[in-house]
Amino acid sequence: MLSTVLLAAALAAALWLVVQTWQRRAASRRARARARRALAGETAAEALLERAGYAIVDRQARTVWTFFCDDDPVEAELRCDLLVEHDGRLLVAEVKTGQLAPRLDTAATRRQLLEYQLAYGADGVVLVDAETGTVRVIDFPMPMVVADEARHSGVPVLTALAIGTVVGSLMTLLLSS
Repeated sequence: MLSTVLLAAALAAALWLVVQTWQRRAASRRARARARRALAGETAAEALLERAGYAIVDRQARTVWTFFCDDDPVEAELRCDLLVEHDGRLLVAEVKTGQLAPRLDTAATRRQLLEYQLAYGADGVVLVDAETGTVRVIDFPMPMVVADEARHSGVPVLTALAIGTVVGSLMTLLLSS
């Protein structure tokens, strides 16, 4: 009885090892296939961008983006696929492959593009779908930054807007009389 249990345990352990090895190898094959697909996409994207009038400024451009958490600096190293120039604008070009990645309704893609525009100080981003051959220029309008003095002056923005509206209305009445 004990030998049967030991044999079953040994077979289960061996089967578990075989399954684990197979899963690791399958994951490795998928990762290599994704890397090949991405590299082919980036190569195709460069040619596509150049045909569309973009000049390649840098490939796999790295930057360190410093932002703050509770007044403590946090550094994040980023690497974009391409920096390109078109009509005097510096743009980050992100190359995507697959069905979901190039879609702007995919939150991860949208957030990545916005992060790149901010971190690289670019005028916009270019989303290149290497598999369909499409190039799309994405502009994220940046809100105006209010200077600290104006923000903390004690005059709320709505109060200033209301005063401006009243003064403008009075001026219009006076000038139309």
